[in-house]
Amino acid sequence: MSYEALEIERRGAVAWLWLNRPDARNAMNDAMSAELPRAFRELMEDASVRAVVLGGRGSAFCSGADLGRMDKAGRATRAGNRSQALKSAKLFHALYTLPKPTIARIHGPAFAGGMGLVCACDVVVASSAATFCLPETRIGLVPAMISPYVVRAMGANAARRYLLSGERFAAAEAKAMGLVHELVAADALDAAVDRIAQAFVACAPNALAEAKKLLRVVIGSPITPELISHTAGVISRARASSEAREGIASFLEKRKPSWASGSE
Repeated sequence: MSYEALEIERRGAVAWLWLNRPDARNAMNDAMSAELPRAFRELMEDASVRAVVLGGRGSAFCSGADLGRMDKAGRATRAGNRSQALKSAKLFHALYTLPKPTIARIHGPAFAGGMGLVCACDVVVASSAATFCLPETRIGLVPAMISPYVVRAMGANAARRYLLSGERFAAAEAKAMGLVHELVAADALDAAVDRIAQAFVACAPNALAEAKKLLRVVIGSPITPELISHTAGVISRARASSEAREGIASFLEKRKPSWASGSE
């Protein structure tokens, strides 16, 4: 599948999905917004892809939505405006619910909708040069579609400050609040991302998909009898799976499981 605003690079079992509008600081225009869901589906359906890295070409990870596109949407009919907003909201949800582990590779600015992409990923690795910002309120907008993922990734307390104030914050602050999992020097960024990606490749793919689904249920939920029953159901199905039989057999036989063979 060909793309205008994206690039997919295969490195073994890991797909590196690049936002590829470097001259526009990877602002999300119509082409990118239409292509991202297509790329997510392509990577989801390709069984040879075991993990996905999301990065940006050029100096920025992503500067957010193209403001010309935002202005055009605001001048459309109410129905047209809402329809475009709903498509964008579904884009972030598609990334958040992708059944394969995702890593955000942040080397520069990640602003507005770019922050939404970051927060919808499972793991965030940033260089010390990365910066973050939710500037929407400064230009009369609201970071509504990305807010569920922002709050989950950076915590409610930090989200209150930065979502409302529009202040920029550095990678070290992002690490302190838990938004960034690993902070490294710029020249160590790709090695850190690859190390984590290979850790995912060593895991059973169906187990990873079920674990991601489980986390969406468990995070923020009270520990009720219903939740306890749900978790029991998840492990009982996993124990009966062919993956579990292969994983346990490989451990006992002191060999790699079939899904990890040749992954290094």
